[in-house]
Amino acid sequence: MLNRAFRDKKDLSNLIFHSDQGWQYQQQFYQKELKDRNITQSMSRKGTCLDNGLMENFFGRLKVEMYYGHEKSFTTTSELMKKVADYIDFYNNDRIKLKLNGLSPVDFRNQSA
Repeated sequence: MLNRAFRDKKDLSNLIFHSDQGWQYQQQFYQKELKDRNITQSMSRKGTCLDNGLMENFFGRLKVEMYYGHEKSFTTTSELMKKVADYIDFYNNDRIKLKLNGLSPVDFRNQSA
């Protein structure tokens, strides 16, 4: 996955790459690849799921709202990637949240701008 990202995107500097503590993410060669490309590595602490709780919550929403029940309708990776991109746009710009006073995340952030 990382090699594909490096092939597709030439400059990933200043990116923060967050992962769990899986063995592959702890390997020196993997960490060196990130460091050589000016990517900051962030790992959850052992046994602490809260480190990436926000992203875990988002991925859970994405799977429930756009993926589960539709898995077989995606015939290509490109099709799935487009659907995920569309969902991210919807989530940020159109999907309202009661915790954000009935606003979308973008509208809520724009209130303080």
